[in-house]
Amino acid sequence: MNRLSHFKSVTLIILNTFSFLYLHAQDPKHPSAITVSQDGSGNYKTIQEAVNSVRDLGEQEAKIYVKNGIYKEKLIIPSWKIKIAIIGESVENTIITNDDYSGKANPAEKDAFGNAKFSTYTSFTVLVQGNDTHFENLTIINSSGRVGQAVAIHVEGDRFIAKNCRFLGNQDTLYAAIENSRQYYQNCYIEGTTDFIFGKATVVFQNCTIKSLSNSYITAASTSAQQKFGFVFINCTLIAEPLVTKAYLGRPWRPYAKTVFINCNLGKHILPEGWNPWKGDKMFPDKERTVFYAEYKNNGDGASPKTRLPWTKQLTDKEAKNYTLKNILGGADQWNPLHL
Repeated sequence: MNRLSHFKSVTLIILNTFSFLYLHAQDPKHPSAITVSQDGSGNYKTIQEAVNSVRDLGEQEAKIYVKNGIYKEKLIIPSWKIKIAIIGESVENTIITNDDYSGKANPAEKDAFGNAKFSTYTSFTVLVQGNDTHFENLTIINSSGRVGQAVAIHVEGDRFIAKNCRFLGNQDTLYAAIENSRQYYQNCYIEGTTDFIFGKATVVFQNCTIKSLSNSYITAASTSAQQKFGFVFINCTLIAEPLVTKAYLGRPWRPYAKTVFINCNLGKHILPEGWNPWKGDKMFPDKERTVFYAEYKNNGDGASPKTRLPWTKQLTDKEAKNYTLKNILGGADQWNPLHL
């Protein structure tokens, strides 16, 4: 064999070796990018199939690109499916929808008394339990109508991000569920009737539009005594249906509830008193003694600091400076949702 032939052989061996290593490093069974399309042109026709295909407890983020379409699914991202980004083709036309609600018959699941019905906690259209989930350009709907509690999105995972998404429902649209969950919603649209943003998580809503569909309550936080922050709305816009004239910023689902509105535009549907103590709750009376409800430099027809209930608060400039993403969401791992 001459030198040229030897060189070509060695080069070919090296290239084949690198190709082999590259293919095995990528693992074709678990690609880093997946496409969902109802017409069969993608990897899968349903979003759930795509989620199921992602490597369990994967180290690298898996991106699921969803083509426009109406996906009638009850989508579950379990705790072992982490670092998943679901990105719609367009927020208006990439739609995930379902119609379960509390009290609806559910033959597949019985409670301790043998009743086969959905509850608030199982009525979701989308359930997120895995950490580091990221949604973008999606519309998520609970289409059951005004039949009681009916969750569109239920989030338990930590470090959850939603950007440019829409969450549509009536009562209990968005359930920011558990104490150890940090969530960030940017440029999102959320609508509902009663308590349509509720739960125990630490959450920042930034540059979001919040629409009330009826005379009722926007938030129902259940923050624990150990949490420094609960729900924080920054630079959000609160709007309403034309017939809505009596809406509250929030009422406490549990004692120690924390909700703050900062630099938000409040429509005229927000009542002068602003907040409600939820006095009808026999299990937890006098919750206003422990809650933290505050505002800072809100504007619009519904911003009325002088008429707010006496146990609520207007933040000082110094206090308002504490409401940064770093302080609210950073935690021990210094998570910054703006640095993905």
